[in-house]
Amino acid sequence: MFARATGWEAKPEGLCLGARCVPAPLREGMVDAAAFAERMGMAIVRDEAAGVWALGPESGGRALASADAPDFELPDLEGRLFRLSSLRGRKVFLHAWASW
Repeated sequence: MFARATGWEAKPEGLCLGARCVPAPLREGMVDAAAFAERMGMAIVRDEAAGVWALGPESGGRALASADAPDFELPDLEGRLFRLSSLRGRKVFLHAWASW
């Protein structure tokens, strides 16, 4: 399931994406996500309450400061303005898509 969800495959030499393998340190029998992210130059944040990790793409040294999104306002499908802050205090999944 891990490989299907991420493209990375766990092998004896570490976590591998095609021919590229990165040693993946273990902590209590599980991959140490923070150490893996550091080795890959990826941004990582953790929501302690939900036990959820967010691992971003290779970021060239940039890192996420938190899992908090800035407030913004966009029209909904009916053209009414919607503010992200109206959902404050709730978990929100943001999905951005473009055709270009």
